[in-house]
Amino acid sequence: MRRLEGAIVSNDAQQIVRDFCAAWSRRNLDEIVGYFTNDAVYHNIPMQALHGIAAIRAGLEPFLRGMKSAEFDILHIAADGDVVLTERVDRFELGERKVEIPVMGVFELRDGKIAAWRDYFDLEMYQRQLR
Repeated sequence: MRRLEGAIVSNDAQQIVRDFCAAWSRRNLDEIVGYFTNDAVYHNIPMQALHGIAAIRAGLEPFLRGMKSAEFDILHIAADGDVVLTERVDRFELGERKVEIPVMGVFELRDGKIAAWRDYFDLEMYQRQLR
């Protein structure tokens, strides 16, 4: 991985995030968790933040288990060093329900892995689609 003044070059950082988003379509927990640093923080705002890879794994496992399909459609992506912003439409098939939700994501990378991931979305919109 190329470095520029101690930070990941933006194109590399963007590719890591693109690869991570694409990994969701395979719904493989080990692969997804493999993108995180051991001390990563995942905050799916407005829900509770998950601290550390064990907590992230425990939080994602039931969600992935109930999922028939997943797609993160990246509409826009921008990076400044090791920080990547994504505007996405995330689509999930959960049981008999299909959910489609606009998401703004912030990824902070360290040494080629995700150290922090924050997603901002409308929880009420998500919950309405599950009813």
